[in-house]
Amino acid sequence: MPDAESSVTFEPIGRETLSGRIREQLYERISTGELQPGARMPSERSLSDQFQVARTSVREAIQGLVSLGVIERRGNRSYVAERLPDVNVNGGGDDRKAFVRQLFETRRALELPIIELAAERASAVDRAEIETLSKRFRAGMELGEFRRADRQFHAAIARASGNPLLMEMYGKVLARLFGSEEFDELLTSDRNRVEVTKIVDESADHHATIAAAIAAGDAGAAVREGGRHLSAVEQGMLDRLM
Repeated sequence: MPDAESSVTFEPIGRETLSGRIREQLYERISTGELQPGARMPSERSLSDQFQVARTSVREAIQGLVSLGVIERRGNRSYVAERLPDVNVNGGGDDRKAFVRQLFETRRALELPIIELAAERASAVDRAEIETLSKRFRAGMELGEFRRADRQFHAAIARASGNPLLMEMYGKVLARLFGSEEFDELLTSDRNRVEVTKIVDESADHHATIAAAIAAGDAGAAVREGGRHLSAVEQGMLDRLM
């Protein structure tokens, strides 16, 4: 087959869940045969122009398909895999993704007020504990270790809020989160390994900034950083995991 870039065209796309929607359009063209097995993919620049998005969103979408084995890298170029794996890239009908959305809605409703109260009420001992726990997070840490540290970190913030009823309610959310088969399937799937590593690495920085804001007693900053963390993890799971 000639090594010529495909001329298949794509529709512009909105800003929400960019990489996920780009990935779905790319996979649709591949699964219908418009982009045939072995065909060279359009360049990132060409795709970003057609989708009317930044190249980083296109690059993330392509990397997701590379992780699934739908697209292959050959040098600095991307090609449709000669043999396509059996995958589902559309999270719209995925019960696991629906659960992720529900869980993060619940986490925002409870966790952000808890973070605000912790920043306002935490004792010196509470603040020191939260900072100490935040230092356990590091890039490249093993998923199981990360999840154990994550649960301890958020539980410590809940205790620092000084509200036993909120602590009890949030404890049930944490139990649902860490006992969830839906979460486990997404996080432990071999095809998601690269993307999960990225989410873990990004979360390490988020925990440090949340802890620093609580230690400083800056409730506004703590809530902002907590919201940024929840949004980043949710978007990562919805857009980048399969």
